[in-house]
Amino acid sequence: MIGWLDANFVSMVDGVAYGLLLFTLAVGLSLVFGMMDVLNLAHGTLYLAGAYTAYALSDGSWLGLLVALVVGLVVGLLGGAFLAAAVAPLQGRGHLDQAALTLGIMLIAGELLIMVFGAEVLPTAPPSALGGSISLLGNAYPLYRLVFIGVAGLLAAFVYLAFERSSVGALVRATVADRDMVRAMGVDTRKILFGVFGFGAALAAVGGVLGAPIIAPGPGIDERVLVLSLVVIVIGGLGSVRGALLGALLIGQVQTLGVAVVPAYAPFLLFGAMLLVLALRPQGLFAPARA
Repeated sequence: MIGWLDANFVSMVDGVAYGLLLFTLAVGLSLVFGMMDVLNLAHGTLYLAGAYTAYALSDGSWLGLLVALVVGLVVGLLGGAFLAAAVAPLQGRGHLDQAALTLGIMLIAGELLIMVFGAEVLPTAPPSALGGSISLLGNAYPLYRLVFIGVAGLLAAFVYLAFERSSVGALVRATVADRDMVRAMGVDTRKILFGVFGFGAALAAVGGVLGAPIIAPGPGIDERVLVLSLVVIVIGGLGSVRGALLGALLIGQVQTLGVAVVPAYAPFLLFGAMLLVLALRPQGLFAPARA
């Protein structure tokens, strides 16, 4: 057992980094879908836009990374506001119409990004100060990914406190439980929708900026991260921050260990894990109570 852990230690740490990156993507989708009942299939495009922003603006310096983060944040907020405005008239028409609209937006945006950046995957280097490796129990591991684990962990803690332990989070949960009552108290629930949408979109775009050295931008990456995000929220439970975190970490380990230990079966392990969770707990691991 000790020998197995030593042989796969790097893959397990990589699974944590990969899982936390998935969390930054999935939690926004989970909150918008689970709390606001809006299915946004263009969510992966926000990650891709952030990743392309990192490629275009990061020059190996801390200043370049900071500029990319600021621009990525603005891109995410604007993209979230646009998507919220686009789907607002469809809220009473079911998820199929929302899916069709946001899928169309994803396809159009993806083609526009290909026109601008080309049809190849564009490897994105981290800041030169974080470009080396560090020794972990005698194993070399990229320094940037280790720093990313710390930064993404702080983001996860911030999201949890914002939605589970703050008055703003309480207002969002109250809107989910009884939207009419919240309206009767004089609160504009449309602003809550835009706020949650914008927050999730900004987080996905910032995740794209930080995650570009891990999942590089290129054609089809938006679809890939969207599928992974959907698997995460199905496992974790719609609208649950804790569920999104646990589901993302689980999928991170399944993906990285699967490739390292049983590469021939790795493509099947992802959905196998999802089917197992659904068979045991169909509502997901941490699905919040709904009225």
